[in-house]
Amino acid sequence: MSPAPSGRQFEIAHGDQRATIVEVGGGVREYVSGERDVLQPYPVDRIRDGANGALLVPWPNRLADGRYSWDGADHQVDITEPDTFTAIHGFLLWRPWSSVDHAASWVTVTAYLFPTPAYPFAIDVRVTYQLGDHGLEVTTTATNVGERAAPYGVGQHPYLSPGRGLIDDCELHLGASTRIVTDERLLPVRTEPVAGTDLDLRSPRRLGGLQIDHAFTDLERDEQGRAWAGLRGTDGATARLWVDEQYPFIQLFTGDTLAPGRRRRGLGTEPMSMPPDALGSGEGVIRLEPGAEHTARWGARLD
Repeated sequence: MSPAPSGRQFEIAHGDQRATIVEVGGGVREYVSGERDVLQPYPVDRIRDGANGALLVPWPNRLADGRYSWDGADHQVDITEPDTFTAIHGFLLWRPWSSVDHAASWVTVTAYLFPTPAYPFAIDVRVTYQLGDHGLEVTTTATNVGERAAPYGVGQHPYLSPGRGLIDDCELHLGASTRIVTDERLLPVRTEPVAGTDLDLRSPRRLGGLQIDHAFTDLERDEQGRAWAGLRGTDGATARLWVDEQYPFIQLFTGDTLAPGRRRRGLGTEPMSMPPDALGSGEGVIRLEPGAEHTARWGARLD
């Protein structure tokens, strides 16, 4: 029997919750509470599309022309999104991740970024997925195991599930007061307040046919420093995602450019440590010194 396109399946469970983490891309293939999807799944016998659930390391989103400079040296990354002539979502989307610890309710997977001419730095990445009474928590830690400082960023690409049907009839809430305006290549040109626009999601609103593919920032945070997004389905249940303070950006994507069977059937809700084209602009890039670690957390649950 040939392996699944997403590789080995690492299953975890807690009470009536269950999740499956995959070898290819190290991401979440499914997360269910009771009989209801919290994150939009993809079948075990299919290739993932739309970066569904995958880790975005060492940068999320797009890098213009695949070019960046670091400590006086210029670097060229392969173009992976030809339509926009950008490099998108880092290097680990399609690489295998290894399970290093696995118990009933949690699993830790790891991947190693070896130095290359495009990215001559050595980064060890570990991600722990844990289910508990308050849902799914995802902890990503990157360690610079090389001998030179590295530019680093992290993100992930889950899709909140509407339950059944399309997201059009769902109510969306995101406490963010600023969005990043992009050009035809989906690269940033400026920021603007969301007040008075269709993208003011600080109060829940029905999505309808609204198309979104934007990063949002200036996030409202609770007493624990967490910012929240919520997608309330027609069944009355709300799939929620939170990010800690290491993620100052959340990208929302209504999936309008996906394959017809996937369009608007989940809401891409992407934690990001830095904005689009950050490696090129330098904005928000983490300088990871030799031996240093960076840890970021996000989570999801059903209410």
